[in-house]
Parts: sequence; C-alpha cells; structure tokens
Amino acid sequence: MNLQGKKLLVIGGAGLIGSHTVDQLVKEDVAEIRVFDNFTRGREENLALALKDPRVKVFPLGGDILHRDILDAAMDGMDGVFHFAALWLLHCHDFPRSAFEVNIGGTFNVLEACVKHKVQRLVYSSSASVYGDAVQEPMDEDHPFNNQNFYGATKICGEAMARALHHRYGLPYVGLRYMNVYGPRADYKGAYIAVIMKMLDAIDAGQGPTILGDGTEAFDFVAVQDCGRANVAAMKADAVDRCYNVGTGIRTSLRELAELLVELTDCRLPINYAPRSQATLVRNRIGDARRAKAEIGFEAQMDLRNGLAELIAWRKAHIAEVEARRAKA
Repeated sequence: MNLQGKKLLVIGGAGLIGSHTVDQLVKEDVAEIRVFDNFTRGREENLALALKDPRVKVFPLGGDILHRDILDAAMDGMDGVFHFAALWLLHCHDFPRSAFEVNIGGTFNVLEACVKHKVQRLVYSSSASVYGDAVQEPMDEDHPFNNQNFYGATKICGEAMARALHHRYGLPYVGLRYMNVYGPRADYKGAYIAVIMKMLDAIDAGQGPTILGDGTEAFDFVAVQDCGRANVAAMKADAVDRCYNVGTGIRTSLRELAELLVELTDCRLPINYAPRSQATLVRNRIGDARRAKAEIGFEAQMDLRNGLAELIAWRKAHIAEVEARRAKA
C-alpha cells in the first residue's frame, strides 16, 4: 500500500513495538497517525517525541479493544490498521479467561471493525510463541505450532481468525511473528525482555548478571527499532494472507548474551547461575528471516551489540522511568 496521504490507526500504539512503529511512521508522508491505547501497559512517555508531530494524535475517547463502539469510532476513516494490543505472556499464563477475552475476543472486534470500515490493510501483531520450542533451526514460517502456553494459543487463534475473515470478506492482512524483542522503552512484563532488563539491574547494583539455567538456551534477539521498520514494511507491501518472522536469524545463547552485557557495561564480576524457574518459556527459538526479506522487503539492520548499547544508553538517560517500570513489574 502506498502510504502517501493515508490515515493509519495504531492499536496499542503506546506500547513497546507500537510506539517504535509510530516513530517509523512519522518518517512517511502520511496524513494522520491515530493512536488507540488504554495505557494498561503502554505509556504516554513512549510517544513523547512522536506527539510533537501534529499528524500524531491519541484517540481521546478511549483505547480499549473490548469497547466496540469506541473502537468503531476510532477506526472510522482509517486506511490502514496496526493491531498490537494484547495481554502479555505471563499475564495470559496467570489469567487465561482475561487473555481469552482480550487477545481473542478483542482481536475479533478489531477484525470485525476492519471489515466494516473496509480498511485497505491490516498488520496483525502475532508472535514467535506460536512455534513453541524449535523442531528445526532456523524456524521458518511453516514450522509446526508446538506452543504450550495460553499466550501463544491466543496468537494462533488471531492468525486463524484473520485468515478466515480474509477468505470470507476479503480482509487484506498480514501477520508478523516477532522473535525475542528488546530495546529502549522495555518494561519488566515481557517474559523474555525482562531477562535482559534484570541482568542490567544486577550489573547496576554492583552484582554480576544471573542466568536461570545453564546458559545454553538460545534465542533470536531482534531490536525493537527493527520491529518498527518491519511493521511499516508490512503495511507498504502487497502480500496478503501471509505471516512473517521478524528476527535476525542469528543464534545467541543466554551465556553469550550475559557475556556481551558484561563487556558493554565493563562489569568486573562473574556471571551467576540459578535454577531455571519458568516452565512456560521455550529454550531454543531462532527464526528464519528469508521470507520477510523476499516478500515484504524487511531485513533486520541492527546487530545485537549495537542494539544492547542503545538499550543501555536509554536506561542511563531515563533512570526515573526505568525505576517506575521496575516498580510496576
């Protein structure tokens, strides 16, 4: 879709990936960027720079995807929609009924409104959680759905509903399956990104970082700035009824991650190890990034060293904000 002069609705636009997508959208020749967010997890501080652009506005009447009439009003006149709103992994683990209502019922509300308003394109925020642990590496988009947690189940359902409404009503959508996202504006509620934040907390406190497990577990760490670029690329692309991995395709163990953080922070203390505690988390997940490059023109640009350096610099420049996020964890 050509973005020139388009009006775009960003549902969950004050969250981690949503706000970075808004930052990328202000670089485009769009007419309006409307943020729809209930600020349960998203923060207005995440939009501080973007809101200086007169095209960026927070929808004033509300931002809850369970409020269908308000969602309907927010979507009126929009050309494209990004859907990021969801309860996070551990929240879904503890409160599956709420996860069902928000991640599944709320997503259906978004899809239904997109059909009603004949939006030209929907970019749906899915997750690599749909895959579960890797059967083969790297994991391409045809990897089996081996998910074992409720968060991943809701994302599988969201993809399936989007596909069904595409075939029933012609809803033009694509889905993005993010690998392990990290970067500035991170909070402590994401099960995987909290690992990095807590390692940095320990280093800040004059301790060595702690790894839960033996450190051999490995993931594909993708910078949130690249996730923002991926969303814009997906909105611009012509592909429909497809899902794409958003990652680097690079395998990094938790031990390698901790060693890099120690190096970047000049930490002089050893890495600590503790028993692994989260049974709902996967142990190996590295994405195959080739389909996204070929079909929507997205390729990750930020390597892990530079991405972590940016996160560390952001933490130092936003000490009070980081402490507030930690207190809410």
